Amino acid sequence: METTDRYIRFDWAIKRLLRQKANFGVLEGLLTVLLNEKVEIIELLESESNQQTIDDKFNRVDIKAKNSKGEIIIVEIQNTRELYYLERILYGVAKAITEHISLGERYYEVKKIYSVSILYFDIGIGDDYLYHGQNTFLGVHTGDQLLVSTKEKNAIVSKLPSEIFPEYFLIRVNEFDKVAVTPLEEWIEYLKTGRIRPDTQAPGLAEARRKLVYYNMNPKERHAYDEHLNAIMIQNDVLDGAKLEGRMEGLAEGLAEGKAEGKAEGLAEGLAEGLAEGKAEGLAEGEKNKQIEIARKFKEIGLSTEMIIQGTGLSAEEINAL
Repeated sequence: METTDRYIRFDWAIKRLLRQKANFGVLEGLLTVLLNEKVEIIELLESESNQQTIDDKFNRVDIKAKNSKGEIIIVEIQNTRELYYLERILYGVAKAITEHISLGERYYEVKKIYSVSILYFDIGIGDDYLYHGQNTFLGVHTGDQLLVSTKEKNAIVSKLPSEIFPEYFLIRVNEFDKVAVTPLEEWIEYLKTGRIRPDTQAPGLAEARRKLVYYNMNPKERHAYDEHLNAIMIQNDVLDGAKLEGRMEGLAEGLAEGKAEGKAEGLAEGLAEGLAEGKAEGLAEGEKNKQIEIARKFKEIGLSTEMIIQGTGLSAEEINAL
């Protein structure tokens, strides 16, 4: 059942409203159903979105929080395709670990990291909408998990590596096509459609119904939010166009190569190679021009330079030169 209220998209809320301590309950609800344990956010930590140097590549974390157990949770939302996303989240986790252990401290102080990625693009091939990964050490011949004994505070403690190593959650929002039954499914439905059931019992969603209503924003906030939605639509259109162009170029090259060889085998091989190479080149080699075109459209609709930087990764100098 749909409600008559219009709710703010989670990617916007997480950048604005959910940073307020009074609204922590919404994010705590999502993390509780995702991690299958009660999560209480103690504080929001300084986010890598504030770059320390111009060369710092990791600048897109939306929320970095510490839970009641002292563990660190990174939450980030990606609306558009990124070629090296897995490498980026690995870098982000590694940086979070090193940022929260001071020089001279024991390795005992290393905190476990949970990395939660809410993805609105197709990251690869898979049938599920939720993927979870963590480090485990299994016996090559026995299949058993290694249990490590360590001395902590004058006591011998046994730990599984999974209690120390990071955990990764990839939520593929667009792949969710079920009727929501469980609290987790209700959350994914909200992430995908922006709808929340009026009778929801899912942790955090009832609070979201009260606090994330579109018409509760003032006119200035609503305008900024609407422009955010327009920007996402434009960026996705440009990306789709670049992808299609790459495929068409690959198809043309494949046909040309296949015809030149004059053999059916050559045609098939040329088509396959051309499609693959054309798609890769259309995405990789055209990345810079694509971002410049996106930035130009963002400027036309009046987005700020800061928002354009976040959306394209271009520098302020490159944006001002458009």
